[in-house]
Amino acid sequence: MRRITMWLLVTATVFVLLFSYHTSTDSGAGTGTATSVAAPITAPTTAAPGTAGTDTPSSDSSPNGTDTTTSAAQTYTGSSVDTRWGPVQVRIAVADGQITSATAVVYPQNNHRDVEINAEAVPVLEQETVTAQSADIDMVSGATVTSDGYIQSLQSAIDQARLG
Repeated sequence: MRRITMWLLVTATVFVLLFSYHTSTDSGAGTGTATSVAAPITAPTTAAPGTAGTDTPSSDSSPNGTDTTTSAAQTYTGSSVDTRWGPVQVRIAVADGQITSATAVVYPQNNHRDVEINAEAVPVLEQETVTAQSADIDMVSGATVTSDGYIQSLQSAIDQARLG
């Protein structure tokens, strides 16, 4: 009788502990919501042939959206990539056929852990982009999901810029 009582008590304790375990501290984690950390993303404008899918250049541009100088930077926003923790989207600035800057305009910030991880990972990814001048960059350890989404969106922006 003692063994049965002890077995029932241990089994009940295990079930209580098992079902009370919470896998996340934030109930919104993994819901696919994200926070934009930069200016709002605008849809690409329709421009002259050869510039379709680009954002309108910020300076030195003619009214039809084509760049009148070769040195003015143009921005290209990659497609939004849905990841396990939320969307990731990258914008690059290109001048004279070179990537001059890369910015993750949307990335997961659903909870404290997302913020903590991406505060370190995103600047590394942005710097690697400018250094490599391509989407052939290393992923950041501990931020694999964000890195994968970043690289996919970056490749989309590079394709729009026709940087090869």
